[in-house]
Amino acid sequence: MTQQLNSQVFAYAKQLADSAFKAQSVAFKGLEQVAELQIRALEKQSEAAADFFSGALETRDIDGFRVLWEKAAAAGRENAERAVSVTQEIIAVTQKTAESLSALVQEQQLAANDAVAAPVAAVKKAAAAASSK
Repeated sequence: MTQQLNSQVFAYAKQLADSAFKAQSVAFKGLEQVAELQIRALEKQSEAAADFFSGALETRDIDGFRVLWEKAAAAGRENAERAVSVTQEIIAVTQKTAESLSALVQEQQLAANDAVAAPVAAVKKAAAAASSK
């Protein structure tokens, strides 16, 4: 009886460790995607800021300042649009990661239910066989 219990506990612990490893892998993949999105957005903003500052340094007259003002307004609008776009992509990645983790939890629950139900069914079957003799 002890051997059977030890076997069941070991199987459940192995299953739990496997599920934790899968969950960690899914979470790290999601974090990697979010970090990649943020780094790309930062690169684009840095490029836009560098272009703007180089234009500002080359401005010498009032017409140049007018053009610079229009560029600043356009850059601000583009940065806002980019921020909204990146935020939407991050939300999509986060949602996909949460769905994957939820599927793993449901899989774990089903496996745990099966692990509990199998020994109970075996005991019931053995009891039914013993009472019919």
